[in-house]
Amino acid sequence: MKNIFLAFFLLISFNVISQDIQNNPKSNHGNKFEQLGTILPTPNVFRTASGAPGNKYWQQRCDYNIVCQLDEKNLKLTGKETLTYYNNSPDVLTYLWIQLDENQHNTLNNANYQDASILSKQISVNALEKMENAKKDNGYGVNIEKITEAANGKPLKYTINKTMMRVDLNTPLKPSQQFSFIINWNYNIANRMEMGGRGGYEFFPEDGNYLFTMTQWFPRLCVYSDFQGWQNHQFTGRGEFALTFGNYKVQMTVPADHIVMATGECQNYKQVLSSTQQQRWVKAQTAKEPIEVVTLTEATNAEKTKSTQTKTWIFKADSVRDFAWCSSRKFIWDAMPVTVEGKKIMCMSAYPKEAYYLYRKFSTKVVAHTIKTYSKFTIPYPYPVAQSIEASNGMEYPMICFNYGRTEKDGTYSEAIKNGMIGVIIHEVGHNFFPMIVNSDERQWTWMDEGLNTFVEYLTEELWDNKFPTRRGPAFAITDYMRLPKEQLEPIMTNSENIVQFGPNAYAKPATALNILRETIMGRELFDFAFKEYARRWAFKHPTPADLFRTMEDASGEDLDWFWRGWFYSIDPCDISIDSVKVATLSTETPASFGRRNNTPRSIDKPILPEFDDISKIRNREDKNIVFATDADTTLRDFYWRYARGLEPYDTTKYISKESAFVADPLDDATKEKYANTHMYEISFSNKGGLVMPIIVEFRFEDGTKQIERIPAQIWRKNEQKVTKTFMTPKKAVSIILDPMRETADIDESNNVWTEKGALTTPTKFSLFKAGMNNRRNLGGAGKNPMQAANEKKK
Repeated sequence: MKNIFLAFFLLISFNVISQDIQNNPKSNHGNKFEQLGTILPTPNVFRTASGAPGNKYWQQRCDYNIVCQLDEKNLKLTGKETLTYYNNSPDVLTYLWIQLDENQHNTLNNANYQDASILSKQISVNALEKMENAKKDNGYGVNIEKITEAANGKPLKYTINKTMMRVDLNTPLKPSQQFSFIINWNYNIANRMEMGGRGGYEFFPEDGNYLFTMTQWFPRLCVYSDFQGWQNHQFTGRGEFALTFGNYKVQMTVPADHIVMATGECQNYKQVLSSTQQQRWVKAQTAKEPIEVVTLTEATNAEKTKSTQTKTWIFKADSVRDFAWCSSRKFIWDAMPVTVEGKKIMCMSAYPKEAYYLYRKFSTKVVAHTIKTYSKFTIPYPYPVAQSIEASNGMEYPMICFNYGRTEKDGTYSEAIKNGMIGVIIHEVGHNFFPMIVNSDERQWTWMDEGLNTFVEYLTEELWDNKFPTRRGPAFAITDYMRLPKEQLEPIMTNSENIVQFGPNAYAKPATALNILRETIMGRELFDFAFKEYARRWAFKHPTPADLFRTMEDASGEDLDWFWRGWFYSIDPCDISIDSVKVATLSTETPASFGRRNNTPRSIDKPILPEFDDISKIRNREDKNIVFATDADTTLRDFYWRYARGLEPYDTTKYISKESAFVADPLDDATKEKYANTHMYEISFSNKGGLVMPIIVEFRFEDGTKQIERIPAQIWRKNEQKVTKTFMTPKKAVSIILDPMRETADIDESNNVWTEKGALTTPTKFSLFKAGMNNRRNLGGAGKNPMQAANEKKK
């Protein structure tokens, strides 16, 4: 038996050595497998080389006590806030930087990041007016009335630079000290539907009512950190926020018939709700299904009356980086609890009647599903509330988010609207974890929250419904972007303001990269542990890209620098080609010497690809521990669910089940005849795209069975352009397919297929014989065969 195995080893060994000598000229060895080294910041006492916070890690804190009034008639918000800033840094601070995000809407004090423009043959009157008024103050943006010290009322000098404000301190703030000051301010609320932006109002002309989404609505502290100092880059409207954790108490005075939903927990429901609504709220605490706290009938009636009285709602939230709220008499409000590791979280939705027949059925259940699923893949959700608000929007804040999903006037909806609504709710609720808890710098690195969140959104959608039409996450879905001309691409590691293809670059590509890591590079077990470790380490802290990269490697034992370098620092696509296939079959005759096998040219046919089903969906179906939301709760199965499964009149789409990977029986003392059907295939591959990725090869045999071989990306480490690999199969292959499940984001599948019918020469024979002593001297190991030497080394 050992001699038979040795004969195979000799054949393969000589081929590999020959390949290395012939295909590894020095010019082909780039830096794709070198360590990132100085590309990453130097580890220190604040951030370690393992990716964890150091023993001297610090971060600042700012608490807010805010009182504000919403003037619905004049569309104006007036506020007074007391800020208490804690200097936990080792530095003496002589000034503080404050964000004035509402200045985005001001024609003079916006960030003034202009884009190129061209002269069109036609131009609208609105466009002309916009150009004409660009240098006139339009009256929007924050009006700072005064800034004073809380302790003594002394005024503080301040300087406004577009969307940023520097507050000069009368006395330097030393390490471990805290400082309280008061800002009085007001601003005109913008029409969000016309002026854009994340916050403002939407007007409903049919009933004459407003829906207010109050976001970036108060002056907020910038982040002062160990790795950047003050993050005071201007807010252009794209790169979102870098924010400091703190505790909030907020009082909002609004029209008496408004319903207010906000970050945190309401402190005075008994004062602002009717007794009936309060009873429903109590009932919702233990409900199995969403309970309407404010009903459709109540909201519809409130639209008609328009109270002129006011009520004050009081909310508190601890350890949050921001605070947002919304207010409208149009809101229907439903709620139900979900339990995560023994803790009750109230999942809630608020929506106007225009969204009732979608949100009432799905929204709160999607919130609950999202909280449970994200808690599984990251950390247990730490907050007491999670809310989804329909506001014809898509934006996230701690414990609350604003989404879209309105029906037709008759209450019907399309499948696209339904799935879009479910996807955006999962995405925006998921942002509670990235960046509301794992608090990265969105202004600098959009992908660190959008990309990571889109990845876990993908996992969550997969567990909602195995047939959910996910747009971002599967490798095959990113190929259209990655095959674009290079002048239209940027690396993921690009500042938020400088990205051309924002959605694919900051959302889809990093999500795809993480999915490939999980499914194809690392495997689910290693990846899931490392990803959870990153979330655990950096919950309620400020991570950087290096902290993520280092933690993923530290917690998994995988060297992934080649992956970060290729996917995050370059724009190279994956395009691996099958260049040639050499075929050999067994001869029982002992030859005088080894001979080279003849080439069998590759036949480029139209790709023979399997009927496609995403690998994550397949694995999720096979995992008996996974219960999809639409299986656990049959009320979620609407027409589209049944339609997709052929339960309504439908030509059912067939999906391929995952084939088990072929595992050859171990060689033993069987006779030579046992290997009479053994086939050898030497395949030459080219890396045409530049991105090094694993090589996944599927052999399809004459009897319809398959065998999959997975070669790690490190096969390219000595030659990043070309590589040759020999495979052994127990049957004759009629075709060979590269990346059959589209796991590597290969942008050109036309060069991924070899078919036997294209072969022009007769396959050569290789010999199986007993190795003699004369052969052993060629192998090293002092006369021992390689298996003997290896076994002795293990002992």
